[in-house]
Amino acid sequence: MNNSVLATLVLLMSLLSVPVFSQTANDTTSLGLPGDNLDLYAVLDLFQKSKTIEDFEKSLNEEKTGINNLDLNLDNKVDFIKVQTKQKENDFTFILQVDVNEKETQDVAVILVSKDKNGKVTMQIVGDKDLYGKDYVVEPKTTPTPAVTANPGYTGPEPAAVTTPATTTVVVVESAPIVQYVYSPVYVPYYPPYHYAYYPPYFVAFTVMAVGIYHHNNYYHHGGYHGGHGTTVVVHNTNHYNNYNNSRNSSNTVNRNNANGSYNRNNASTRPSTGSSASTRPSTSPSTNQARGSSASTRPSTSPSTNQSRGSSASARPSTSPSTSQSIGSSASARPSTSNYSSASRSNSMGASRSSSGGGGRSGGGGGRRR
Repeated sequence: MNNSVLATLVLLMSLLSVPVFSQTANDTTSLGLPGDNLDLYAVLDLFQKSKTIEDFEKSLNEEKTGINNLDLNLDNKVDFIKVQTKQKENDFTFILQVDVNEKETQDVAVILVSKDKNGKVTMQIVGDKDLYGKDYVVEPKTTPTPAVTANPGYTGPEPAAVTTPATTTVVVVESAPIVQYVYSPVYVPYYPPYHYAYYPPYFVAFTVMAVGIYHHNNYYHHGGYHGGHGTTVVVHNTNHYNNYNNSRNSSNTVNRNNANGSYNRNNASTRPSTGSSASTRPSTSPSTNQARGSSASTRPSTSPSTNQSRGSSASARPSTSPSTSQSIGSSASARPSTSNYSSASRSNSMGASRSSSGGGGRSGGGGGRRR
């Protein structure tokens, strides 16, 4: 019996520890900055799959996608991220911004899309230094083309005599829907009409989740991209990026919260549970539903009485009487009563003598003399 209980406990502990280990393994990109609440790998992945800029902005801010977890004004609600567009010939800058309050706007990140004279398109996302630190750049990964190996069983007219080594090429981003759109004749620059406290109907501010859970939910986006800090990834079009920096938005509120370490408080989930939680501490407060004028008993009572009259005092000692009703103005016996009366009759005539069960006193179960 003891062995089975021990085995059950070990199994439960192992099951509970699985999410913790997986979360720790995936939580290797924490910066200790507010940018921890917006995974730029996930943002760039969503950008490539979007059909238009408006579609990208909407998907980025919807709770169901789980990508936006940014809270720069620290109201425990996810901020709305709008997307501004700038274009110079074949170079595009898509700026992700948050209106922190009525007067301050903070740039979050910028997506750079460029096409060279040969028609090659490059795409990168650069995190703002206030949120991600300096030189935080993410781009699509390069992927090797498969090697061509001779098939010894092939007897055709042109057998392969040598093995061609694998080569490394840049992932072609021209096929991304958003890239095809911005370089198409139907593209129209997008300028969001939204500002602080004025958001689209689809946006409902939802509660911020814990950073560890957020990273665990979005880590799968990292497979097709690389970069961040501690890598050799740099901005390809520096002139393009420098032109953006000339008009970059920075919020004093964000800088102050960064300096005070206020963004580090999101270490535990603030999202409410979907089920009701039980209290973890016993209540020490006395019941507030006592009868008027009655005093609480200091010792347990074995009496099943459920109806005490006004002005009656509780017994100071346990009573074994099964009486269920006491008359108005009567006092409880100070000693245990062995009377089996269930109720005193109110129809007794005035002045009639009452029999005492305790010898000499008026019966605690009988009606008192009317006044």
